Amino acid sequence: MSKQLLQKQADTIRFLAADMVQQANSGHPGAPMGLADIATVLSKHLNVNPADEKWLNRDRLVFSGGHATGLVYSLLHLWGFNVSVNDMKNFRQTHSKTPGHPEYGHTHGIEITTGPLGQGIANAVGFAAAGKYAQNILGKEVINHKVYCLCGDGDLQEGISYEATASAGHLKLDNLVIIYDSNNITIEGDTSLAWSENVKKRFQAIDFEVIEIDGHNFEQIDKALVTAKTSTMPVLIIAKTAIAKGAVTMEGSHHAHGAPLGNDEIAASKAKAGFNPEEKFYVPADVKGAFDKLVIGSVAQNNWNDSLSAEAKAKIAQLQNPDFDSVVYPTFEADSSVATRDSNHKILNAIAAAVPGFLGGSADLGPSNKTELKGEGDFPNGRNIHFGIKEHAMAAMTNAMNLYGLFRVYSATFFVFSDYLKPAARIAALASIPQHFIWTHDSIGVGEDGPTHQPIEHLSQFRALPNFYTFRPADATENVDSWKVALKMNAPTAFVCSRQGLKVLKDEKAFGSVANGGYLLKKRENANITIMASGSELMLALQTACSLEEEGIIANVVSVPCFDLLLEQDESYIAQIIDKNTRVYAVEAARGLEYYRFAHKVFGMDTFGASGPANDLFEEFGFTIPKLKANIIADFKK
Repeated sequence: MSKQLLQKQADTIRFLAADMVQQANSGHPGAPMGLADIATVLSKHLNVNPADEKWLNRDRLVFSGGHATGLVYSLLHLWGFNVSVNDMKNFRQTHSKTPGHPEYGHTHGIEITTGPLGQGIANAVGFAAAGKYAQNILGKEVINHKVYCLCGDGDLQEGISYEATASAGHLKLDNLVIIYDSNNITIEGDTSLAWSENVKKRFQAIDFEVIEIDGHNFEQIDKALVTAKTSTMPVLIIAKTAIAKGAVTMEGSHHAHGAPLGNDEIAASKAKAGFNPEEKFYVPADVKGAFDKLVIGSVAQNNWNDSLSAEAKAKIAQLQNPDFDSVVYPTFEADSSVATRDSNHKILNAIAAAVPGFLGGSADLGPSNKTELKGEGDFPNGRNIHFGIKEHAMAAMTNAMNLYGLFRVYSATFFVFSDYLKPAARIAALASIPQHFIWTHDSIGVGEDGPTHQPIEHLSQFRALPNFYTFRPADATENVDSWKVALKMNAPTAFVCSRQGLKVLKDEKAFGSVANGGYLLKKRENANITIMASGSELMLALQTACSLEEEGIIANVVSVPCFDLLLEQDESYIAQIIDKNTRVYAVEAARGLEYYRFAHKVFGMDTFGASGPANDLFEEFGFTIPKLKANIIADFKK
């Protein structure tokens, strides 16, 4: 490697990033400038093809520090992805292809939306986990790529990073290389203000190979990457760097983290490096040629394609094109009692039997969530993933596994513990990642475990999340129908399932279906009220409706298995299932405030529940036929 050309390449990255932030008057120049030397050498090792960003055996590069987008967009442009100089000039502007943090599906070449610090580390572990499983089922001659992750001090301070990397060490993910930009700077100043951890010992303790280098020494960077490629362990490269490297007066200053350097500082820095201080967004021809991946990437992909056997091609095609229509779903006898977590277990196994790329696991709650795939073995050799008690990392890892290109992956925990993974669920929604979240123990029906384990606000929280579809099936049949819908969606879905048995209803839908999010289950002529419900409260609504007829109150009953889908229906459909001439009530053993979109009154939870047998709690909080009936009568006769 010519040190002179390498330096010119690195400086080009530095000044592209600085120019982007300066023109936008917003952004983070420090990290891109500090990482420019590492990025330049890493580029020599990275195996990607801008002509086909979905090439299966490409190396994955994840930018966990998503704020360092000046580096991201510089590299994508230089490698030959569809990011132009004009795109860089429009950095952070409305409707540009270069938003403030990288977004999957929005900018060509972005592997995943990372967003909050630490997410990217867990995403990289997820990509590596998927790659290891793919290698185990397809062969090392077919899958042999690496997953690289660039991260900083802030990423490693977030708890999710420990959860995820502990899993990487346990799974022996030797295809994972994390490059730690150790500049000892965060927004408030030196990391010593709040952090004194020995990162090397931490990673050695979780079975990583740790390499320490000068992050501005090209030879040390190259040697570390060569070593990482042959390691039998996941690798952490600790690269000591200076934030805003190359800035004449601001190098090493925390003030360079999240604000433009200023025109004078940039001009002086360019002059010092031998660049024209007046020229902005400049890419020398020899630098573009040294970075460009279009030719070499296409050759690498063509060689890989030619090396594949017919059997390997057939397996890959089967995994990439899952036939969800071939699933033979279980059936359930009407009037039998089946907890939806139990029906969900049978459904998961039915899907797995038909779809070889369907896999997943739980945060140490498999026996309670009922998520085991029978006879399928343990990951990474089998399809049952044991995430451990690491909800946040589990969800972020699974996001990446679903974007790997071969698999459909689910994750599971108790519904109340979805609090621990909300940031990753939000990223799944933002990036339209089709992860299936399975959340059991859905209400105060949890019983004796008490209010710490009884989800009250959680349904409302996830129903408020855009592009996220929360299914709460009322029985086993609705559960089957919900999965049929969810498997075809290009968005995250959640299945909120009961612990207690729920009566299986006769499959008679007066109007609509689960695909509509809500449908008219019981229709009466001359109805004067409508009762809406989901999950375990649907049977309560039906039974209460029958009892109300004794008082001359005639009720239609609407099942709402997916409130999010219901909101997407047009007004004519809503009018057909919710008669505007009726008084509308909703009942849910949760907060339920979102039902006021349709309802005159909601009978829900105003507290966090209590500890006691489930039936006692339903009585205590008004979810019985006599109490719900009395409450409706009292309101209706006002």
